[in-house]
Amino acid sequence: MKKNLLKKAVATGLVLTMVMGGASAAFAKGNDRDDHGKNNNNNNSKTNYNQNVDVKGNIQIRINFDDLKSAQWAMRYIASLASKRVFEGYEDGTFKPDNSVSRIEAITAAVRLMGLRELAESPAEMQTKLNFKDADKIPSWAVGYVAVALENDLFTENDDSVQPQKEADRLWATTLLVKALKLESEAKARMNSTLTFKDAKQIPAGSVGYVKEAIEKGLVDGFEDNTFRPGQSVTRAQLAALLDRTGNQLPEDQNSSTGTVDAVVYNNVLSVTKAGVSTKYVLHPDAFILRNGVKVAASALQVGDEVKVRTFNNTVVFLEVTKMGQVNQTFDLLGTLTATTVNTQGKITTISITQNINGVDQTATYNVSANVALTGNLGSFTQGHLIQLKGQNQEVTSIDVK
Repeated sequence: MKKNLLKKAVATGLVLTMVMGGASAAFAKGNDRDDHGKNNNNNNSKTNYNQNVDVKGNIQIRINFDDLKSAQWAMRYIASLASKRVFEGYEDGTFKPDNSVSRIEAITAAVRLMGLRELAESPAEMQTKLNFKDADKIPSWAVGYVAVALENDLFTENDDSVQPQKEADRLWATTLLVKALKLESEAKARMNSTLTFKDAKQIPAGSVGYVKEAIEKGLVDGFEDNTFRPGQSVTRAQLAALLDRTGNQLPEDQNSSTGTVDAVVYNNVLSVTKAGVSTKYVLHPDAFILRNGVKVAASALQVGDEVKVRTFNNTVVFLEVTKMGQVNQTFDLLGTLTATTVNTQGKITTISITQNINGVDQTATYNVSANVALTGNLGSFTQGHLIQLKGQNQEVTSIDVK
């Protein structure tokens, strides 16, 4: 699998979100368990716990996986999945990106990706009597996930065992995710396709269509030497990439949204416009923000950036700029004064202006230069009065009161 290298090294701060409140925490702090409830008795694992931050009493944020230096190429995928609670980290604050993935871990992540976590963890599903030959080897916490996977055709009619602890290989994981996308009929229609990998003969005839469909959908690719390596074990970082690419082709959940940044971030408030409607979000101080392939601070967001945000309780924990707005751009705007903020010296630091664009009132906020020129009818510098703003790079250098 070719690594999708980020353009620059990315800092290791991630956001891992766990919904609290009505349901109990998925794992008790102090237990060395991974994100699927499996005991991890590795004596070499770190035990220093990262700080947890409660947001509005409902969300607990785990900050920083501290072992991602070997997998910086996958950080974007890991952060995205952690923010959706699909593929999380370990209780000791690590992600273990180079560890291999078991089949039960991959099945669990696929079910979560499909938005079926709550169902899989319901008492009814967890008490399912499974007919697999090795049902007694399936961990109790995973019974509901296997039951839901079975109900959603992630197994074939010939599967008589789960082999939960067997390492997931590339071919098996690829097939699983094609099924998660409900593309099995499309895969079967491609069974007579020709694969151009050097090791294509190692791919069973009954799996060719799944590989072909996965490649066509951009879920997986080959290695630099033009091999697919179907039997190679999948690492946690590699599975994160597969899962996130798959998730991008599933309907967004209610906690995700897209839009265009319409104001500079101020006091951790993000303003995004979609279909003429502006929505304000609170940015968690440790939100993962990705712009131009690099993890950045909220201050790096530009008006005009098209973004995808993921929230919990209207608090943004993950944001990706999908298309950057223009930079080094001058502006000359005419509209009504909406609001200003001032610093302790009484100088204007931000200014908001409302304009009517295509019949819709839109408000944008800009930083104000410390050397701003304030001209015109200063006695009318009040809310609702007509003003003209000029500046560059989202910073106002001139305010003219009409």
